[in-house]
Amino acid sequence: MPLAAQGDDPGTALAGYVEAFVNGLVQAGVRHACACPGSRSTPLLLALRRHPAVRLWMHLDERSAAFFALGIAKAGREPVAVISTSGTAALNFAPAVAEARQGRVPLLVLTADRPHELRGVGANQTMDQIGLYGSAVKRFVELALPEGGAHLRRYAGATAARAAALAAATPAGPVHINMPFREPLVPAPRADAEAGALLDLAITHTERRPTPDQTLALLERLSLERGLIVCGPQGDPDFPAVIAELAAALSMPVLADPLSQVRCGPHAREHVIDGYDAFLRDPAVAGALRPRVVLRFGATPTSRPLLDFLGDASIEQIVVTDEDGWNDPTLSAAAALHTDARSLCEALLAAAAAKGGRGGSPEWVGRWRIAAAAGREAVAETLSEEGVLSEPQAVMRIAAALPDGATFFAGNSLPVRDIDGFFPRRRAAVRFLGQRGVSGIDGVVSAALGAAAVGEGPLVLLIGDLSLYHDMNGLLAAREREVNATVVLLNNDGGGIFSFLPQATAVEHFEELFGTPHGLDFARVAELYGLAHTRARDVASFDVALAGSLRSAGVQLIEVPSDREANAALHRRLWSAAGARARAALAAEGCL
Repeated sequence: MPLAAQGDDPGTALAGYVEAFVNGLVQAGVRHACACPGSRSTPLLLALRRHPAVRLWMHLDERSAAFFALGIAKAGREPVAVISTSGTAALNFAPAVAEARQGRVPLLVLTADRPHELRGVGANQTMDQIGLYGSAVKRFVELALPEGGAHLRRYAGATAARAAALAAATPAGPVHINMPFREPLVPAPRADAEAGALLDLAITHTERRPTPDQTLALLERLSLERGLIVCGPQGDPDFPAVIAELAAALSMPVLADPLSQVRCGPHAREHVIDGYDAFLRDPAVAGALRPRVVLRFGATPTSRPLLDFLGDASIEQIVVTDEDGWNDPTLSAAAALHTDARSLCEALLAAAAAKGGRGGSPEWVGRWRIAAAAGREAVAETLSEEGVLSEPQAVMRIAAALPDGATFFAGNSLPVRDIDGFFPRRRAAVRFLGQRGVSGIDGVVSAALGAAAVGEGPLVLLIGDLSLYHDMNGLLAAREREVNATVVLLNNDGGGIFSFLPQATAVEHFEELFGTPHGLDFARVAELYGLAHTRARDVASFDVALAGSLRSAGVQLIEVPSDREANAALHRRLWSAAGARARAALAAEGCL
């Protein structure tokens, strides 16, 4: 196989080939790339660093780099590249790749590799990288070895552009390109302008839209009394306004997971219901609010009580998804519509207007509002009576402090559940981000800082102690990248979520197997990475620290100490109070 063509020496051929590849990425919308040092990836790193349209973010840890890239892609809703050298470095991308797949994040995974003749012969730092991430990626491509000539440069650019476009296409997800390089690994400078020219390629994105027959049939089913809309995590910024309009037209309440972007914002929120995680735990309240038909958008909602509520076999549930699958872990949905969510809402609105009528019942929406208002009041009163800084109280204080244009990044395990349970609907345009694809606790710090690096407003990350421990390496990006963010650490010294599960009372050696106390001093962690640290002991000190951090540059770590058993007991009191107050309010209105 020739190493060069048309008179190109290997270094010059490599330069033109890799430059064309990077130009293809840029044409398809790639503006950011994250990478770690490595020899075999040298050609790609140099080309990315030299390109004026790409910002290259260097990291020391591949896992952190991949999650940082994922955070940028989430915040910017655009494809982001992450680059590794050959060998086990690429394996460290796997958790972020899995999250990108199930979280529908456009991640472009570029792994450098040895050439074919060095594979399987004992060459150092060499392993099988073909199909490395299996079904976790939308597509795997093994790039041809670099050679000279315009046709190979066009091939490299076209492959890059199409891969980035595929990563961004609905449903978004990761695409893996394995890139073998022979030595020499340092490209020679090119004098000609051809390699720098953008390719004339057609990059298109297509969306499936509902047919008129589908729209009319669905509208008939939604015209029944006692309809309900459920919105799980999704990222379309134009979706909240259209779903609010549809809810008003059909007189349907909207149960909005914060990560749906529907709970907060300047759109109409009269039909948006919050606090359902607490009051739906009460059987009498859940019975009084049982719908006949549910239209569900987005990924699976966070709330377990909501999922249990939707698991009732008597409820007709219709799941709207943009992928060929059933997004229904309760296995209770009657149908799945594979179509673009916003387009479906617009079609339903047009069909309802053509019919000249409005469906549903205002009394039905009012019933949900009564329960939500009563539950909200009970939670606020109970927390006020407690008079201490707690994990739920921290969420409510953050909710009160976040300004328009802020981003709230939800850590997994307990933090995202508390945000769902206690963050009220607000007019402020707060954007919610998280990692609910695979819902792991790894890489959360890196992803949040990646989102902060490209965001415009302040970003607050709410995270648990084990999750922060898992990704302490990600804190290095805070210092090296001049990122501005507030990290609120809920430190209950271990696996706090297990205190809410049956293991807490049914398993021997609970602390050893599930509680897993670590005793880490996070003030020293902050000192190690050069971050400001505050340990908030009460509501007043927390408010002061949070307000100061939101006004400050850099990254501040605000630690909220918590006792796991006391936290679990407090949650149960809050749920009980919300359910009892909602039950009494519904009974007073004759709804029970």
